[in-house]
Amino acid sequence: MKYSSRNCLSIIIGYALIFTTSFGAWSNWRGPNYNGSSDSTSSLPETFDQSRGVKWKAKLPGASAATPIIFEDRVFITSVSIDDGRGKKGIGKLLAMCFHASSGKLLWSKNAGSGYRPGKFDGYEYMLHDRSNYASPSPVVGRGQVFFFFGNGDLLSYDFEGNEKWRRNLQKDYGDFCFQWTFSASPTFFGDKLFLPILQRNEPVHGRGKNNAESFILCINPKNGETVWRYLRPSDAQKESLESFGTIIPYQNQLLVAGGDVITSHDPVSGQENWRWGTWNPGHKQQWWRLVPSPVVGDGVALVCAPKRAPIFAVNLNQKGENEGPKGLRWETSSEPSLTSDVPTPLFYRNRFFVLSDLRKSLSSVDPKTGKSLWNIELPGKYKWRGSPTAGDGKIYLMNHNGTVIVVSSDSGKILNTAVMGGTYDDNTRSSIAISGSNLFIRTNEDLYCIE
Repeated sequence: MKYSSRNCLSIIIGYALIFTTSFGAWSNWRGPNYNGSSDSTSSLPETFDQSRGVKWKAKLPGASAATPIIFEDRVFITSVSIDDGRGKKGIGKLLAMCFHASSGKLLWSKNAGSGYRPGKFDGYEYMLHDRSNYASPSPVVGRGQVFFFFGNGDLLSYDFEGNEKWRRNLQKDYGDFCFQWTFSASPTFFGDKLFLPILQRNEPVHGRGKNNAESFILCINPKNGETVWRYLRPSDAQKESLESFGTIIPYQNQLLVAGGDVITSHDPVSGQENWRWGTWNPGHKQQWWRLVPSPVVGDGVALVCAPKRAPIFAVNLNQKGENEGPKGLRWETSSEPSLTSDVPTPLFYRNRFFVLSDLRKSLSSVDPKTGKSLWNIELPGKYKWRGSPTAGDGKIYLMNHNGTVIVVSSDSGKILNTAVMGGTYDDNTRSSIAISGSNLFIRTNEDLYCIE
């Protein structure tokens, strides 16, 4: 058989595509569809634990809530190191790390922190309290780069070989953050730009921040890290209710942002507000309703989860101007107390929403048309379930604070497997499980696993 140069080139390109897409991309915190679901057609693991189904295991220097990000046989992850080599308390590093997805080999680890340390507090240099740390935001990939953001305001870019492209500190640029807890929104890459929400209170808290601080959304040029636009996002919320730890979720040609008692839609080109819906806090009476979950889109609505034990709201996406109450709302869940989420972001998969309630310790399958539960299961154990659920191949993956993973059938709600992946005394494990190709990537407090 004769081959032309064009045929040979086509074969080479075909093999290259097979190689580079063999793992599939989980390039942002909520995956390729921004909703926690994977489009992988491969069979995903069901029966596994610390000794079964492990392709590789890598030791991590410290804990983080960041989800592993997978792209082109690379796994990107953040971590902290609280050891200066002599065990000296109060000295720490913020780490940007890259592992080989096939072997688990550490390809590079960079001390990414600038040392910026706002305010005064006790404990480790990069630990504001015992629930979180500055390495909680997940990285994001775009334009052949990986972008890392840390809760002290450090934002920086590396190429895939670990060469630093640029860095800046957002607190130095725009003033110290006004958050009671550690700021942990993950950056979003969309439409060839990088986006980050800074939704904060308007007064100092715990000695950090300033009076009349503004909430805003940033659009950043990924080539050089410079601000393209900064759009102010006002809100009538009070005190802690102004604070949001959620991530911007893109949908078609809009950016969805939840926080300050409202959800807003923005033009990615200019930042201009298209519409807003709210509020889940009538009269803004609740002053301590910080928001953690991000929006999730499915079936023409965006779910927003009000804090604590408040309801979930399904907001229409084709709105204009300012809307409140029934206007612009498809349904809400006040009649079903189990449908609530204080921390985890819901999942949309196979035309269903899946709501993980960390306060009710339950997982529910929800009809997007009506908001009614199709099934509801109680989650096992004494630890909280706060990592946002992910799904693929008909399976939903959840992990609790102790690093215990359960696999649930998305059709029936049957628990298919329970795997203890964390240490005996682990707590506050908060990372979501990432899916790439036929593999799971699970991050506990101490280890990173690839399950095949």
